[in-house]
Amino acid sequence: MDEEYDVIVLGTGLKECILSGLLSVDGLKVLHMDWNDYYGGGSTSLNLNQLWKRFRGNEPPPAHLGSSRDYNVDMIPKFMMANGTLVRVLIYTDVSKYLYFKAVDGSYVYNKGKVHKVPATDMEVPKSPLMGVFEKRRARKVTFWTNKYSLDDNTIDFIGHAVALHRGDRYLHESALDTVKWMKAFARLSAVYGGTYMLNKPECKVEFDDEGKVVGVT
Repeated sequence: MDEEYDVIVLGTGLKECILSGLLSVDGLKVLHMDWNDYYGGGSTSLNLNQLWKRFRGNEPPPAHLGSSRDYNVDMIPKFMMANGTLVRVLIYTDVSKYLYFKAVDGSYVYNKGKVHKVPATDMEVPKSPLMGVFEKRRARKVTFWTNKYSLDDNTIDFIGHAVALHRGDRYLHESALDTVKWMKAFARLSAVYGGTYMLNKPECKVEFDDEGKVVGVT
């Protein structure tokens, strides 16, 4: 082993590994050391033997739990945004070649001794034990209302620029609530400048001529 290094990094936790990788990529000679027999420090992922040793000492894991290599238990579950700074660092250092990414399947909560999936669609709400019968009906209406508007790009562009009057596309990555407020302001602006509004008119319809062109509204 060489005796001189530009940098010595102690510990193989996430921040230490990122630092070591960045320095190595920039051409520095790095010695990276850890007192454990595994990588990762406090945020490591352990196989069954390592997990048992950490929490049960020298006691061997029961045979019925299967092969140690079948386990990969995160001590600190990691969640990162797909377009976040951390992902760019991992790509820059080529660490991404040694990682497996998986989209989040859902959100879960621990309630009254059990783990439950947070309902994300109107079909999941009736099956969830997290709410009472009446609350399930109300929650189903909320999820149904928010999921039913699958707008295409042209409609989104029209609403965003022509109705909500956004000057750029930044609104696509921000809260929809702001756009809704701008849409309401647009409607009020039309009324101020002479527009006429008729609400509660379920019987109104568009009239077409023999060639399929719109000729009026009844």
